[in-house]
Amino acid sequence: MRRLIVNADDFGLTEGVNRAILEGHRNGVITSTTLMANGRQFGSAVGQAKMEPNLSIGCHVVLVDGEPLMPAGQVRSLLNRSSNGRFHLRQGFLELAIDNFQRKIDPQEVEAETVAQIRALLSAGVNVSHVDTHKHTHMLPPICRAVLRAARACGIKAVRNPFVPLKPLALAHLVRRPKLWTRYTEVKVLRRCEEQFRELVANEGMTTTDGSFGVLVTGELDETLFEAIIGSIPEGTWEFICHPGYNDAELDGVRTRLRDSREKELAVLTSVRARELLRKHGIELISYHQLTS
Repeated sequence: MRRLIVNADDFGLTEGVNRAILEGHRNGVITSTTLMANGRQFGSAVGQAKMEPNLSIGCHVVLVDGEPLMPAGQVRSLLNRSSNGRFHLRQGFLELAIDNFQRKIDPQEVEAETVAQIRALLSAGVNVSHVDTHKHTHMLPPICRAVLRAARACGIKAVRNPFVPLKPLALAHLVRRPKLWTRYTEVKVLRRCEEQFRELVANEGMTTTDGSFGVLVTGELDETLFEAIIGSIPEGTWEFICHPGYNDAELDGVRTRLRDSREKELAVLTSVRARELLRKHGIELISYHQLTS
Protein backbone atom coordinates (compact mmCIF):
# COMPACT_ATOMS: atom_id res chain seq x y z
CA MET A 1 0.00 0.00 0.00
CA ARG A 2 1.26 3.45 -0.95
CA ARG A 3 -0.27 6.51 0.69
CA LEU A 4 0.78 10.10 0.10
CA ILE A 5 0.11 13.40 1.87
CA VAL A 6 0.72 16.39 -0.40
CA ASN A 7 1.46 19.28 1.97
CA ALA A 8 1.85 22.90 0.86
CA ASP A 9 4.10 24.96 3.12
CA ASP A 10 3.97 28.73 3.81
CA PHE A 11 0.18 29.18 4.07
CA GLY A 12 -0.33 32.71 5.38
CA LEU A 13 2.89 34.08 3.87
CA THR A 14 1.19 36.27 1.23
CA GLU A 15 -2.22 36.49 -0.38
CA GLY A 16 -0.79 35.02 -3.59
CA VAL A 17 0.56 32.02 -1.71
CA ASN A 18 -2.79 31.55 0.04
CA ARG A 19 -4.68 31.66 -3.25
CA ALA A 20 -2.37 29.17 -4.92
CA ILE A 21 -2.55 26.67 -2.05
CA LEU A 22 -6.34 26.76 -2.07
CA GLU A 23 -6.38 26.34 -5.86
CA GLY A 24 -4.02 23.40 -5.50
CA HIS A 25 -6.41 21.83 -3.02
CA ARG A 26 -9.61 22.50 -4.95
CA ASN A 27 -8.30 21.70 -8.42
CA GLY A 28 -5.23 19.59 -7.76
CA VAL A 29 -3.60 17.09 -5.43
CA ILE A 30 -2.87 19.17 -2.30
CA THR A 31 -4.43 17.53 0.76
CA SER A 32 -2.77 19.44 3.63
CA THR A 33 -1.06 22.72 4.33
CA THR A 34 0.92 24.29 7.15
CA LEU A 35 0.06 27.79 8.34
CA MET A 36 2.57 30.42 9.50
CA ALA A 37 1.31 32.07 12.69
CA ASN A 38 3.52 35.09 12.00
CA GLY A 39 2.74 35.25 8.28
CA ARG A 40 1.62 38.54 6.73
CA GLN A 41 -1.67 37.03 5.59
CA PHE A 42 -2.38 34.79 8.56
CA GLY A 43 -5.86 36.18 9.14
CA SER A 44 -6.84 35.87 5.51
CA ALA A 45 -5.57 32.29 5.39
CA VAL A 46 -7.61 31.33 8.45
CA GLY A 47 -10.77 32.84 6.99
CA GLN A 48 -10.39 31.12 3.63
CA ALA A 49 -9.38 27.77 5.14
CA LYS A 50 -12.64 27.58 7.09
CA MET A 51 -14.37 27.14 3.73
CA GLU A 52 -12.31 24.00 2.99
CA PRO A 53 -13.30 21.26 5.48
CA ASN A 54 -11.23 18.57 3.70
CA LEU A 55 -7.98 20.54 3.89
CA SER A 56 -5.82 19.52 6.87
CA ILE A 57 -4.08 22.50 8.43
CA GLY A 58 -0.95 22.23 10.53
CA CYS A 59 1.36 24.76 12.13
CA HIS A 60 4.43 25.79 10.11
CA VAL A 61 6.64 26.67 13.08
CA VAL A 62 8.93 29.55 12.13
CA LEU A 63 12.26 29.62 13.99
CA VAL A 64 14.26 31.29 11.18
CA ASP A 65 13.60 34.05 8.63
CA GLY A 66 10.97 36.03 10.48
CA GLU A 67 9.98 37.56 13.79
CA PRO A 68 8.84 35.71 16.92
CA LEU A 69 5.39 35.88 18.45
CA MET A 70 6.87 35.87 21.95
CA PRO A 71 8.32 39.10 23.40
CA ALA A 72 11.98 39.39 22.42
CA GLY A 73 13.13 39.32 26.03
CA GLN A 74 11.58 35.88 26.55
CA VAL A 75 13.21 34.21 23.51
CA ARG A 76 16.49 36.08 23.38
CA SER A 77 18.59 33.04 22.41
CA LEU A 78 16.55 32.67 19.19
CA LEU A 79 17.21 36.21 18.01
CA ASN A 80 19.80 38.40 16.36
CA ARG A 81 19.88 42.19 16.42
CA SER A 82 19.80 43.94 13.05
CA SER A 83 21.60 47.16 12.16
CA ASN A 84 18.50 49.21 13.05
CA GLY A 85 18.41 47.71 16.52
CA ARG A 86 15.41 45.44 15.94
CA PHE A 87 15.49 41.78 16.91
CA HIS A 88 14.70 39.04 14.39
CA LEU A 89 15.04 35.29 14.09
CA ARG A 90 18.20 33.91 12.51
CA GLN A 91 18.50 33.90 8.73
CA GLY A 92 18.31 30.39 7.33
CA PHE A 93 18.90 26.85 8.50
CA LEU A 94 22.71 26.98 8.52
CA GLU A 95 22.96 29.91 10.93
CA LEU A 96 20.59 28.21 13.35
CA ALA A 97 22.39 24.86 12.98
CA ILE A 98 25.80 26.38 13.79
CA ASP A 99 24.51 28.16 16.88
CA ASN A 100 22.62 25.05 17.93
CA PHE A 101 25.84 23.04 17.68
CA GLN A 102 27.57 25.66 19.85
CA ARG A 103 24.71 25.39 22.38
CA LYS A 104 23.66 29.00 22.00
CA ILE A 105 19.99 28.06 21.58
CA ASP A 106 17.86 27.64 24.70
CA PRO A 107 15.49 24.67 24.11
CA GLN A 108 12.99 26.11 26.59
CA GLU A 109 12.75 29.23 24.46
CA VAL A 110 12.23 27.09 21.32
CA GLU A 111 9.42 25.31 23.14
CA ALA A 112 7.84 28.56 24.33
CA GLU A 113 7.89 30.11 20.85
CA THR A 114 6.48 26.93 19.31
CA VAL A 115 3.65 26.84 21.84
CA ALA A 116 2.86 30.50 21.11
CA GLN A 117 2.63 29.82 17.38
CA ILE A 118 0.46 26.71 17.76
CA ARG A 119 -1.84 28.51 20.20
CA ALA A 120 -2.24 31.37 17.73
CA LEU A 121 -3.78 28.88 15.29
CA LEU A 122 -5.93 27.23 17.95
CA SER A 123 -7.19 30.61 19.16
CA ALA A 124 -8.18 31.46 15.59
CA GLY A 125 -10.37 28.36 15.47
CA VAL A 126 -8.03 26.15 13.41
CA ASN A 127 -8.21 22.41 14.08
CA VAL A 128 -4.44 21.85 13.97
CA SER A 129 -3.64 18.47 12.45
CA HIS A 130 0.17 18.44 12.66
CA VAL A 131 3.36 20.47 12.95
CA ASP A 132 6.41 21.01 10.82
CA THR A 133 9.07 23.72 10.73
CA HIS A 134 10.11 26.37 8.25
CA LYS A 135 13.34 25.26 6.52
CA HIS A 136 13.01 21.88 8.31
CA THR A 137 14.82 23.13 11.42
CA HIS A 138 13.45 20.23 13.46
CA MET A 139 15.95 17.98 11.69
CA LEU A 140 18.25 19.16 14.50
CA PRO A 141 17.62 16.91 17.55
CA PRO A 142 17.54 19.63 20.28
CA ILE A 143 15.15 21.71 18.17
CA CYS A 144 13.05 18.64 17.41
CA ARG A 145 12.79 17.67 21.07
CA ALA A 146 11.52 21.14 22.00
CA VAL A 147 9.05 21.32 19.09
CA LEU A 148 7.64 17.89 19.95
CA ARG A 149 7.18 18.83 23.62
CA ALA A 150 5.33 21.97 22.59
CA ALA A 151 3.15 20.09 20.11
CA ARG A 152 2.20 17.43 22.62
CA ALA A 153 1.39 20.08 25.24
CA CYS A 154 -1.03 21.63 22.72
CA GLY A 155 -2.67 18.31 21.91
CA ILE A 156 -1.08 17.85 18.47
CA LYS A 157 -0.58 14.22 17.48
CA ALA A 158 1.48 14.33 14.26
CA VAL A 159 4.74 15.82 13.03
CA ARG A 160 6.45 15.90 9.66
CA ASN A 161 9.25 13.42 9.09
CA PRO A 162 11.60 15.76 7.17
CA PHE A 163 14.10 13.10 6.21
CA VAL A 164 14.44 12.20 2.55
CA PRO A 165 14.50 8.59 1.28
CA LEU A 166 17.50 9.07 -1.00
CA LYS A 167 17.71 5.62 -2.56
CA PRO A 168 14.37 5.51 -4.41
CA LEU A 169 14.91 8.70 -6.41
CA ALA A 170 16.92 7.88 -9.54
CA LEU A 171 20.29 9.62 -9.34
CA ALA A 172 20.21 10.16 -13.09
CA HIS A 173 17.72 12.96 -12.54
CA LEU A 174 20.06 14.61 -10.02
CA VAL A 175 23.26 14.32 -12.04
CA ARG A 176 21.77 16.46 -14.82
CA ARG A 177 20.93 19.20 -12.33
CA PRO A 178 23.97 20.45 -10.34
CA LYS A 179 21.83 22.40 -7.83
CA LEU A 180 20.03 19.23 -6.84
CA TRP A 181 23.27 17.27 -6.54
CA THR A 182 24.58 19.80 -4.01
CA ARG A 183 21.37 19.59 -2.01
CA TYR A 184 21.50 15.80 -2.18
CA THR A 185 24.90 15.88 -0.44
CA GLU A 186 23.62 18.26 2.27
CA VAL A 187 20.53 16.15 2.95
CA LYS A 188 22.61 12.98 3.07
CA VAL A 189 24.73 14.47 5.87
CA LEU A 190 21.63 15.46 7.85
CA ARG A 191 20.24 11.91 7.64
CA ARG A 192 22.54 11.06 10.54
CA CYS A 193 19.83 12.61 12.71
CA GLU A 194 17.00 10.44 11.36
CA GLU A 195 17.24 7.61 13.86
CA GLN A 196 17.20 10.04 16.77
CA PHE A 197 14.20 11.81 15.22
CA ARG A 198 12.22 8.56 15.18
CA GLU A 199 13.14 7.86 18.80
CA LEU A 200 12.03 11.33 19.89
CA VAL A 201 8.69 10.99 18.08
CA ALA A 202 8.08 7.57 19.64
CA ASN A 203 8.99 8.82 23.12
CA GLU A 204 6.44 11.64 22.83
CA GLY A 205 3.77 9.20 21.63
CA MET A 206 3.29 11.06 18.37
CA THR A 207 2.74 9.95 14.77
CA THR A 208 4.76 10.63 11.65
CA THR A 209 5.20 9.35 8.10
CA ASP A 210 7.92 7.13 6.65
CA GLY A 211 9.64 10.20 5.22
CA SER A 212 9.24 13.14 2.85
CA PHE A 213 9.74 13.69 -0.85
CA GLY A 214 10.15 17.14 -2.36
CA VAL A 215 12.90 18.46 -0.08
CA LEU A 216 15.58 17.82 -2.70
CA VAL A 217 13.67 19.50 -5.52
CA THR A 218 12.40 22.60 -3.69
CA GLY A 219 12.56 25.46 -6.18
CA GLU A 220 13.25 23.13 -9.11
CA LEU A 221 10.10 21.03 -9.40
CA ASP A 222 8.76 20.41 -12.90
CA GLU A 223 6.70 17.67 -14.55
CA THR A 224 9.76 15.51 -15.23
CA LEU A 225 10.93 15.55 -11.61
CA PHE A 226 7.40 15.07 -10.30
CA GLU A 227 6.99 11.99 -12.49
CA ALA A 228 10.36 10.62 -11.33
CA ILE A 229 9.41 11.10 -7.67
CA ILE A 230 5.92 9.61 -7.94
CA GLY A 231 7.34 6.64 -9.83
CA SER A 232 9.89 5.98 -7.08
CA ILE A 233 7.63 6.11 -4.00
CA PRO A 234 7.95 2.84 -2.05
CA GLU A 235 5.34 1.05 0.03
CA GLY A 236 4.28 3.00 3.11
CA THR A 237 2.92 6.41 4.03
CA TRP A 238 4.88 9.40 2.76
CA GLU A 239 4.66 13.16 2.46
CA PHE A 240 5.33 15.26 -0.63
CA ILE A 241 6.38 18.81 0.35
CA CYS A 242 5.53 21.64 -2.03
CA HIS A 243 5.57 25.45 -2.17
CA PRO A 244 2.96 26.74 -4.62
CA GLY A 245 2.22 30.43 -4.91
CA TYR A 246 1.93 33.47 -7.16
CA ASN A 247 4.99 35.64 -7.69
CA ASP A 248 3.35 39.00 -7.09
CA ALA A 249 4.33 42.37 -5.64
CA GLU A 250 3.60 41.23 -2.08
CA LEU A 251 6.05 38.34 -2.42
CA ASP A 252 8.76 40.85 -3.41
CA GLY A 253 8.71 42.11 0.18
CA VAL A 254 9.31 38.68 1.69
CA ARG A 255 12.68 37.07 2.37
CA THR A 256 12.48 33.93 0.22
CA ARG A 257 14.41 32.38 -2.65
CA LEU A 258 11.22 30.78 -3.99
CA ARG A 259 9.60 33.15 -6.46
CA ASP A 260 9.00 32.04 -10.07
CA SER A 261 9.20 28.41 -8.95
CA ARG A 262 5.98 28.75 -6.94
CA GLU A 263 3.80 29.22 -10.02
CA LYS A 264 5.56 26.37 -11.81
CA GLU A 265 4.83 24.06 -8.86
CA LEU A 266 1.17 25.08 -8.88
CA ALA A 267 0.94 24.18 -12.57
CA VAL A 268 2.38 20.72 -11.88
CA LEU A 269 0.15 20.07 -8.87
CA THR A 270 -3.06 21.06 -10.68
CA SER A 271 -2.26 19.24 -13.93
CA VAL A 272 -4.28 16.31 -15.23
CA ARG A 273 -1.00 14.41 -15.47
CA ALA A 274 -0.46 14.60 -11.69
CA ARG A 275 -3.63 12.64 -10.93
CA GLU A 276 -2.92 10.22 -13.77
CA LEU A 277 0.48 9.41 -12.28
CA LEU A 278 -0.97 8.79 -8.83
CA ARG A 279 -3.57 6.41 -10.28
CA LYS A 280 -0.98 4.68 -12.47
CA HIS A 281 1.25 3.90 -9.48
CA GLY A 282 -1.60 2.98 -7.13
CA ILE A 283 -0.94 5.84 -4.71
CA GLU A 284 -3.77 6.90 -2.41
CA LEU A 285 -3.96 10.56 -1.46
CA ILE A 286 -4.60 11.18 2.25
CA SER A 287 -4.31 14.10 4.65
CA TYR A 288 -2.72 14.51 8.06
CA HIS A 289 -6.14 14.26 9.69
CA GLN A 290 -6.53 10.80 8.13
CA LEU A 291 -3.03 9.85 9.30
CA THR A 292 -3.86 10.55 12.94
CA SER A 293 -7.36 9.05 12.83
